[in-house]
Amino acid sequence: MPESPRWLVKVGRDEEARFILGRLRGEDDGIADAEFHDIKNIVKLEQDNSQSTSYFAMFFGIKQGKLHTARRVQLVIWLQILQEWIGIAGITIYGPEIFTIAGIAGKDRQWVSGLNNITYMLATLICVFTLDRIGRRWTLYWGAVGQGICCFAAGGLSSATQNATGSHKTHVGGAAVFFVYLYTAIFGATWLTVPWLYPAEIFPLQVRAKGNAWGVVGWSIGNGWCVLLLPTIFAALGEKTLYIFGGVNVLAIIVVWALYPETNQRTLEEMNLVFASDSIWEWEAEKNFKILQEENPGLVKAARMGSSSEDPETGLPRKDSVERRMSLVLQKHG
Repeated sequence: MPESPRWLVKVGRDEEARFILGRLRGEDDGIADAEFHDIKNIVKLEQDNSQSTSYFAMFFGIKQGKLHTARRVQLVIWLQILQEWIGIAGITIYGPEIFTIAGIAGKDRQWVSGLNNITYMLATLICVFTLDRIGRRWTLYWGAVGQGICCFAAGGLSSATQNATGSHKTHVGGAAVFFVYLYTAIFGATWLTVPWLYPAEIFPLQVRAKGNAWGVVGWSIGNGWCVLLLPTIFAALGEKTLYIFGGVNVLAIIVVWALYPETNQRTLEEMNLVFASDSIWEWEAEKNFKILQEENPGLVKAARMGSSSEDPETGLPRKDSVERRMSLVLQKHG
């Protein structure tokens, strides 16, 4: 596997970066040259706007200019924490108890749980076909809706099972087991994937690896919190704990809608423009990005299509325009 051209430019290995881009894009239409100069311009822009790349500076936004790296750090941390508290840890812990309530014999609970894990694994393949079609936000939306319904349903049916008798108990318990299976499948197709993908798609090149590390920090906080608290919560509330998870899924829809910009079909260069807005709200970021599109069509086209602004006479990329225009745009609309 070749190194990332963006990383090579970042560490000053320009010739290698250009060679790899030529192998990937071809040498016939000038696209490789255009993308190479775009990457160099963006690296310089990020260096000019962000004077410190330490973890501490990223978290507190120290000397980050208009890149708003601290906001991005908070987004990836809290998305990972939400991933843990929308119910996967609880379903995993409480699933065997639901199987017991449903009347599944002890000798059968192991293979029932194993089958649930296999379903979980296969469901992750759904993202391969849907993630780039509907985007990250809509993937999180439909996942949270489905998971919330499953949590409320599994909690209610588990409670009803304990008060049922005979064949009715078997039927109600079986329905509870179905919603456990359905929950894990939906999670595998949606929320399992996006929180790990999102950090790689929103951070500037020079701190991209550290941005992914902040995502792992968020996962560690969320997962550790769940592991410590859930046994106590389940001991006190039993199946009603699933209602809490259902509520968190509702909250997650609102949080994603309000704070998380769409990254689908956008380059790292474009995401710098999306986060150029000083507002934390998603609609303000998109509004600002739309202004950039209207006022600087060549600039946004360069980021999207992998080519710099074009010379109107030759149609070839103009190598010196993107850096100047991006700097002006960020200063004006940051």
